[in-house]
Amino acid sequence: MKDSRTVDGMTPEELTEVQRVHDLVLKAMNQEIWRLARFMVTRRDDQLLGQTEFALRDRVLRMGAQALEATVNDRKKRGTKAVALLAQTAPRMRDSSAGGRGPS
Repeated sequence: MKDSRTVDGMTPEELTEVQRVHDLVLKAMNQEIWRLARFMVTRRDDQLLGQTEFALRDRVLRMGAQALEATVNDRKKRGTKAVALLAQTAPRMRDSSAGGRGPS
């Protein structure tokens, strides 16, 4: 039997979802990518390391947070596709073994 998984061990459906999420994240981060490029172009060679390096890392971390936020918001908007699991029924409580009525 042939496996339906293809590129990178993913199914065609998964690859379609990867493309959709890629486009969503790219759209969400497009302005930040522009700002990042502008930031890098405006630095001289002697300014690329040190403070600029740390500022660049901060910006990239924010971009990662934007990607995560866009993905989470999209999933909320689309709803979950996972099957809801039924909760197990709690076991019935046994009656008191004392046999009489006690204080409540």
